[in-house]
Amino acid sequence: MSRPEVTHRDAAPARPGPRAWLALAVLAIPTVLVSIDNTVLGVALPELSAALRPDAATLLWVVDVYPLVLAGLLVTMGTLGDRVGRRRLLMIGVAGFGAVSLAAAFATSAAQLVVARALLGVFGAMLMPSTLALLRTVFVDRTHRRLALAIWATGFAAGAALGPIVGGLLLEYYWWGSVFLLNVLPMALLLVVAPVLVPESRSERPGRPDLAGVALSLLAMGPLVLAVKLVGSDGFTSAAGLAASVGTGSAVAFVVHTRRRARSGRAPLIDLDLFSRPVLRHSALANATTMFGLTGLLFFSAQYLQLVGGFSPLQAGLFLVPGFLVTSVAGLVAARLARRFPLHRLVAAGLALVLAGFVTGGFLPAEPAVVLLMAATVLVGAGIGLSETVTNDAILAAVPPQKAGAASAVSETAYEVGAVLGTAVVGGVLSAVYRAGVSVPEGAPPSAGETPGGALAAAPGLPGGAGDALVASAREAFVAGVGAAAGVGAAVVAVVLVVAGRGLRRAHRDVPATGAARVPAPRRP
Repeated sequence: MSRPEVTHRDAAPARPGPRAWLALAVLAIPTVLVSIDNTVLGVALPELSAALRPDAATLLWVVDVYPLVLAGLLVTMGTLGDRVGRRRLLMIGVAGFGAVSLAAAFATSAAQLVVARALLGVFGAMLMPSTLALLRTVFVDRTHRRLALAIWATGFAAGAALGPIVGGLLLEYYWWGSVFLLNVLPMALLLVVAPVLVPESRSERPGRPDLAGVALSLLAMGPLVLAVKLVGSDGFTSAAGLAASVGTGSAVAFVVHTRRRARSGRAPLIDLDLFSRPVLRHSALANATTMFGLTGLLFFSAQYLQLVGGFSPLQAGLFLVPGFLVTSVAGLVAARLARRFPLHRLVAAGLALVLAGFVTGGFLPAEPAVVLLMAATVLVGAGIGLSETVTNDAILAAVPPQKAGAASAVSETAYEVGAVLGTAVVGGVLSAVYRAGVSVPEGAPPSAGETPGGALAAAPGLPGGAGDALVASAREAFVAGVGAAAGVGAAVVAVVLVVAGRGLRRAHRDVPATGAARVPAPRRP
């Protein structure tokens, strides 16, 4: 006789004990640190450049190699965690991330730092899917898991927002390497407490490893992300076209290989049928878009505060704190709202707030308007907190437990790709408008026409009123670039708002996102 089904309201789930919440704190720490490493290096670049003297291309790789490697390996590491054990992979990532951070802090050349940043991407990719998948093991009940995911997502957003603040604070007193030493002690602590508080979990039937799938996934993700960044910085060049071609060809080969392997009964690197689930597909798209909004807004808001407002890196970071606080509050509120409202409404509301933030940012004037900028960051922060909490829960709930690592990797890959696209698209539009609008007087170095920072650095060395004219022109061109970049960002978010909103609304009947999700009732004696 089949067992009846009841809702969560009918079955009283066990309330997580103190050990579960301590495990959540442990799993949030690497999430915050990996996210900080995405943004902290920006404020250290002037000191780093003076100390290591890299050329322009090497400096670009110092910044970009970390998110490139991280995004390329997330799916591989998520599936590997399903096979070898998610806690085991987490411990390897923790040890490696801490050790390489120590080496990066004392790098004596730019080449050494590039290698260290690449290795940080490798070990960081072990951390992110493992933490999210382990949350499903620790918090079995969906209501409590949703609150745990709200806290986890807050940590991810907090790390990205706190990166410039922490970096600016450290550089007030220490050398550039201190931004890497920030990771060492927390990782050492995790090596001690994580095995005690976090249970192990893995897939019961992992199958043989898919080494060809691993290689093809790397050849797809890495070049595609690189192509986006190259287009954002240099436009449509031959290098960008080559990277896009390699990535696209490898992606097609990966799909063919994966389907062939699945038909033959062998376990592929990732089950492509995951993407046939509308909730997972559209939730991942929403995740990528919220991170696109966060990194895109951070890119021009930090520069606006420093270049137009004249604030220091630390002061600029502090002005962004309200947005982070609102993200935290919105995430916790979303966990409660999800009991009353369906997934598609909450995601649409979150994306609408991000859209409103970009629209607000598009009206920033040439005179410092700190309150208007803070309003934009608060709107975007509220949208991120509202959307990401429920989408992460929906992604985990849309797959069976043995696929939690793979689903988590999809979610994390969406985060990283969204972060890269935010910087590349918004930054690329801003740079293009700036270069077209700035008036560079004779005798000024080429860097004055490339970035507003270069113009401000060149202005004191120009004769007469040429320096003041260059500064005024640079600020006007930069503000015009901010308006154009915010407009493009708003257009991207608006498109995803329509696509994801409609997709999740159609899927609402099949996979509800509220606390009324149906689960099997316990067997009666």
